[in-house]
Amino acid sequence: MKLSKISLKDKEIFLRYLNLTSHELSVYAFENIYIWSSLFDIQWAIIEDCLCIFFKDKIGCFLYLVPLGKNNPKVQGKTFEIMDRFNKNKDISRIENVEENKIKFYRDLGFDCQMKSYDYLCLRSDLLNLAGEKFKSKRACFNYFVKHYQFEYQPFSLEQSQDCLKLYRKWKGQREAYLQDSFYQGMLKDNLKSLKVALTSYKDLNLKGKVVKVAGEIKAFSFGYKLNSETFCILYEITDLSLKGLAQFIFREFCRELADYKYINIMDDSGLENLKKVKLSYHPIKLIPAYIVKRSSYF
Repeated sequence: MKLSKISLKDKEIFLRYLNLTSHELSVYAFENIYIWSSLFDIQWAIIEDCLCIFFKDKIGCFLYLVPLGKNNPKVQGKTFEIMDRFNKNKDISRIENVEENKIKFYRDLGFDCQMKSYDYLCLRSDLLNLAGEKFKSKRACFNYFVKHYQFEYQPFSLEQSQDCLKLYRKWKGQREAYLQDSFYQGMLKDNLKSLKVALTSYKDLNLKGKVVKVAGEIKAFSFGYKLNSETFCILYEITDLSLKGLAQFIFREFCRELADYKYINIMDDSGLENLKKVKLSYHPIKLIPAYIVKRSSYF
């Protein structure tokens, strides 16, 4: 089976399969696949009329999403054969980011299905209005920023890419000083690499972005993408943490512009308690589970 290395030219093929059904998990978007091409060797193939997307690195190979197409037991066997060719330890062979509606299919085939994480889904109207006691602290932060700073809120332009990278590095240093966890710090480095890809391919990926300038300097940016007709995903939100209320300001203002969408997906928490706390503070209406599928020991 010949695998093809992912490129921007493959976008239409990916969209054809991604759009066969509606997805709730933020990873089911070309944008959220392609940005990891600097960290993984991403290869794909059409197997039994299903799009199969493989991520490879020094550790091994795994299937990033379920095979996209009709449920077909033959596809699962063929994808695991491919992964096993790359993985000295066959326990590494797995399917990541499996949606809940696929779990019965895999369990009926005898696979083990383990919880991986949740995406946090919010009502846009909640984030726009920040009404009620539960959003009191968010409103206070938003109002503080508006009252105490002279700012410009504007669309992102490619000429601002280097300034956004500069801000990310500053934010990264602020976060590392706050939370000295090796996994978290590794994630910050990985996200810098994915951000560089996103900025380089910004137009081709159809990302939407906003920046906030204070005293002529970019102090915040946020990028996202359309997941489906009702849901927009916030892919990045980076702010200078020394400016109180800036994070709440750009998040609310960005959501204000997304009038075509009912929901805002604020992604997963990467298993980090600090991220989980922040995401829960926006009172999501739904936690969308993602699973990992592996072979049972008796396979």
